[in-house]
Amino acid sequence: MIEPSLKPAEAAVTPAKKEEGWWETIKVIIEALLIALVVRTVLFQPFNIPSGSLVPTLLVGDYLFVSKYAYGYSHFSLPSFLDLDPQAMPGRIFASEPKRGDIIVFKLPSDGQTDYIKRVIGLPGDKIQVQHGRLFINGEEVPREPIAPFLTVNHFNKPMEAPQYLETLPGGVQHKIIQIDGDEGTFDNTKVYEVPPGHYFMMGDNRDNSSDSRLAGDQGGVGYVPFENLIGRAEVIFFSIDEGTPAWEVWRWPWTVRWSRIFQRVR
Repeated sequence: MIEPSLKPAEAAVTPAKKEEGWWETIKVIIEALLIALVVRTVLFQPFNIPSGSLVPTLLVGDYLFVSKYAYGYSHFSLPSFLDLDPQAMPGRIFASEPKRGDIIVFKLPSDGQTDYIKRVIGLPGDKIQVQHGRLFINGEEVPREPIAPFLTVNHFNKPMEAPQYLETLPGGVQHKIIQIDGDEGTFDNTKVYEVPPGHYFMMGDNRDNSSDSRLAGDQGGVGYVPFENLIGRAEVIFFSIDEGTPAWEVWRWPWTVRWSRIFQRVR
């Protein structure tokens, strides 16, 4: 007599448990998406290197994390779908100024949309000049030391051994540069650039193959970069694959991934 009254009750409990299980799954997915959004908006953003302007420091096919908190936040730091009203967030909040030698991702001043990555060479008020391939900051020649040539490609994408140097910037930051045209390339003899207040002078480490602050924005270069345009500082390479190899071709990874570059700090 008792059994018939128990069976409907048991049947009623089962769908409730299934509904609860689906809702828990949905909540986990939503929470994961929110965490990913917060991390990308506030902490780190991934970028990949599409050109050779920072060779030998960064290679085409490197994937790296950029710390968005390093210099504070401007509307340029926001993902495009959140940057709905740029005028509502002028300047930067929680601002911290970059140091000479930092490698920075920024929005190209001429269009405010294209992502560029270069090294900070000149700070506000600095005078920058290149003479016969040698960098001068505030009238002082920046020391460089010849090291072993670097195997790269020239302007015609032909393999070559480029002269390579270890350059020491004021403040002590050391980094490698190459000059595929020697000391008399197109931008190896420049005028004196005086960096305006609130702006920065950027250069690539591949000195003869870098569109940077040596050329004005209206001439196809970068020009001086406003503090507001900075997105973040390059921190670490999390993945690297040979140039021309799609990252999604996982079956080729054993031979095409540059394993030795993974988890290298960017300096």
